[in-house]
Amino acid sequence: MNKEIAIIGVNGKMGKWFANYFHKMGFKVKGFDTNNEIKEKFIIKANSLVGAILRMDYVLLCTPTKNTPEIIRLIAKEMKRGSYLIEISSQKSKTALTLLKTPSKVNPICIHPMFGPGTKKIDGKNIIIVPIKDAQKELSATKLLFPKANFVTIDAAEHDKKIAVILGLTHLINIAFANILAKDEKISLTEKMSGTTFKAQKIISESILTESPELIETIISNPEVRRFAEEFWKDIGRLLTDSQEGKSEQIIDYIKSSQDRISKNVDLEELAKITAGLAGADLANVVNEAALLAGRAECEEVKTEHFKEAVERQIAGLEKKSRRISPKERKIVAYHESGHALIAEVT
Repeated sequence: MNKEIAIIGVNGKMGKWFANYFHKMGFKVKGFDTNNEIKEKFIIKANSLVGAILRMDYVLLCTPTKNTPEIIRLIAKEMKRGSYLIEISSQKSKTALTLLKTPSKVNPICIHPMFGPGTKKIDGKNIIIVPIKDAQKELSATKLLFPKANFVTIDAAEHDKKIAVILGLTHLINIAFANILAKDEKISLTEKMSGTTFKAQKIISESILTESPELIETIISNPEVRRFAEEFWKDIGRLLTDSQEGKSEQIIDYIKSSQDRISKNVDLEELAKITAGLAGADLANVVNEAALLAGRAECEEVKTEHFKEAVERQIAGLEKKSRRISPKERKIVAYHESGHALIAEVT
């Protein structure tokens, strides 16, 4: 591609990731950031925000969610006709409204990449896209930029509700869990005594804490998180009170009720078998993938079929449209299917 892209916030982790990605795609990359000096030699350094976006084909905002609407208002009117303004924030309601008000000469693209700066390849990774003005045009343009990604289309309000659970509640729970572990003066003994459940949870918590504090704060400040968090704490309080008061039947009823509701859509025993051997980070990816597959299918609940497909994607990658597979792929599939057979034999 003989195109030019400006990345605002290029010194952030995702800003650097996108700069490298588009550089490899053949783009001429211009960058602007108020924090620290831009060190990458392939990035053309802009001296000002407006100077960065003038005459650019694409402008990508890798900026803090709270600042993004104001930055959109500042630069949209200065962008060239026919250019694309792309934003990647984790909250969409306010940002989508701001993009809707941009001049007609600018094409807005509102996306949420469901991967982090540690991602090596974009192949099969999920990108959520929120339609703003012309859904089909925006999707087509995004697919050209990220041809190997997987796309989920959803409106801004529904996006924020889903993300409140997918990211908000999970981040909230895990940073609190990590804080408890941080206070454990005998953590090495705890780890020696632990089983797979604890280890998986610890891996997920540690993975979340590799993110910047500012990003985590943004994720949990999603207004929709409060509703789910309040329900979560209410249930915890109820279980603890019943436990202290010796109300075993109430606790068992609560657990059975949860099992029944989940098992209507998910076969827990089958799910346990097909996820055997997956690390905590892999399990987290499977859950996220299953939730997005359910959302794409416009299902109100995540079902076994979504988990099955998510596991297959995690292990063997995206479904191929062509029936022809390479010798290497045949070998991978053979090992994978042999694993199923072995597990079935010993369980």
